[in-house]
Amino acid sequence: MRIFITGGCGFIGSHLVEYHLNKGDEVYTVDNLSTGTLQNIESFKDNPLFHFDEADLLSWPDLENTINSADRIYHFAAVVGIFKVISDPLSVINTNIAATERLFRTIAKSRAKPIVIHASSSSVYGNSPKSPLNENDELIVKPPNHPLATYAISKIADESIALASFRAAKVPVIMARLFNTIGPRQTGRYGMVVPRFVQQACQHEAFTIFGKGTQTRSFCDVRDVVVALDLLAQEPASVGQAINVGNNKEISINELAEIVCKCAGYSNPSHYMTYQEAYGTEFTDIAQRRPDLDKLFKLTSFKHQWTLENTIKDLISRYKK
Repeated sequence: MRIFITGGCGFIGSHLVEYHLNKGDEVYTVDNLSTGTLQNIESFKDNPLFHFDEADLLSWPDLENTINSADRIYHFAAVVGIFKVISDPLSVINTNIAATERLFRTIAKSRAKPIVIHASSSSVYGNSPKSPLNENDELIVKPPNHPLATYAISKIADESIALASFRAAKVPVIMARLFNTIGPRQTGRYGMVVPRFVQQACQHEAFTIFGKGTQTRSFCDVRDVVVALDLLAQEPASVGQAINVGNNKEISINELAEIVCKCAGYSNPSHYMTYQEAYGTEFTDIAQRRPDLDKLFKLTSFKHQWTLENTIKDLISRYKK
C-alpha cells in the first residue's frame, strides 16, 4: 500500500511513517519543518520504501502526482502547540486552513480518490461544560480576540472543508478529533506538558504548572493513536464522520505531576505560574477535556495498549539515555 503523510516530520506524523514502514508500506511525506524536525525521520532515511520532500504544502509542485499514486492519505500538516499558535497566528491560517483547502481541492480533482484521515482536534469543542465530549455535541467557538481562538477556528474550518469535499466531490475522508496525544519524539518547547514535566523531573527541577493545575486532560500514547487511525481507515462506516481518538481516563495536571514524580523516583516541587506569566497574555484555560470514545469502539476493535504510567516510564527511560 502507498501511504502519503503531510507533516510526516512532526510528532504524530513521524510515528505514522514508522508504523506503516514497519507494515511494509511505501511511505511518501512532505513537511516544511516549521514544527517538525529531520531528527524525527533520521532512522527512516535509508529505507528504500521511504520518500521525503522538504516543501510547503501550499506550493509543493508534486502534490497532484503524489495524490494520484496514493492509496491512503494522512493529513497532519498543521501549526500546533500553544506557544506557536499564540506567537504566529498567520501561520495557523496559512498551514491549517489554506493548505488544507489546497489538499482537498486537489484530491477532489484527482482521478483516484484515496481515503483521507484528517487530523482534527479536541479544540473544536472549545470550553464545553459537557463531559465526556461527544461527536454530536455543539462546537463552542471562543471570541476571535482569545489567544487560542485562531487555532480552534482553523480546525473547525478544516472539518468543514473535509466534509464539503466528502459531500460534493465524494472524497472519502475521516475526521479524527485527537485528544492530548503524548509519547516519544514529542517536544515541550511549544507548551506540551508531559515532555516538559519529564525533562524537569529528570533534571531535578521544579515542575512549572500553568494556572492552578486543577484543569484535567485525557492523555493517549501516540503508539495507540496510530493503531486507532489505521483501524478507522479500514472501516468503510468511518467515512464522512468525525470521530474522537484518545483515552477517556482523565487526570488533573497536579495529578500528572505526582505520577511523573513517582515514575522518576524523585520528589520535585511545583512552581505555579499565571497564564500571563507563562504565555505573555491572559486567557481562560479549558477546565476539562475528556472524550466519549463509544463511536471509536463501535467502529473498530481498538483497545489501548499503553497506560499513562507506562508511557511516562518509557519517556523517562528514553530521556535518561
